[in-house]
Amino acid sequence: MRLLLTKVVERCGHTVVKAAADGEEAWEAFAAAPPPLVILDWEMPRADGLEVCRRIRESMWSEQAFIIVVTARDRTEDLTAVLDAGADDYMSKPVTPDNLQARLRIAERRIELNAARRRAEEELRKARYLAGIGETSLALQHEINNPLAALLSHASLIEAKMVEPHEMDEMLATIVQQARRIADVVKKLRELDNPRSVEYLGQSRMIDINPKSK
Repeated sequence: MRLLLTKVVERCGHTVVKAAADGEEAWEAFAAAPPPLVILDWEMPRADGLEVCRRIRESMWSEQAFIIVVTARDRTEDLTAVLDAGADDYMSKPVTPDNLQARLRIAERRIELNAARRRAEEELRKARYLAGIGETSLALQHEINNPLAALLSHASLIEAKMVEPHEMDEMLATIVQQARRIADVVKKLRELDNPRSVEYLGQSRMIDINPKSK
């Protein structure tokens, strides 16, 4: 059976990275170098095909693997068990080259579609992340500019020794006040549970860090 599967898979243009003799060997081979396609016989020593299937679905590579289970069982409850274990498809024995090639074509299309979906999801995630950075930066600029300008101007006056002694306490109090305003903005941003985007200056958008006051 392994020889038949290997020959047909290779004839379809794929590389067989491992023809495992039992379930444990199959799982170890998968964990060492997860392939996009796995063909499992239900009846295997040490660990059967459904057990290996469940391990794959519980692993971090679950979404990347298309799993076909080969079985001589044909009862409805057997098919349910195969699908419940996480298999994408199944083949009934005896397996013929034509049947296997048809299943492989189905698997190829599904693998390509899943890969395209993951790429699209990753691009969307990156786009949202970059948009979030821009909106957060604009929110910080909007909320921090005024207190930061007041803080820096007062500090510059003190540094340049342009403040009279009787004005010093008031100037320092202003610096502390503005620093606290900035710290409060940072705290609000850190504590946001569900950031909301709002329009700011035309079509620009920024994170709303004061949702309760709106």
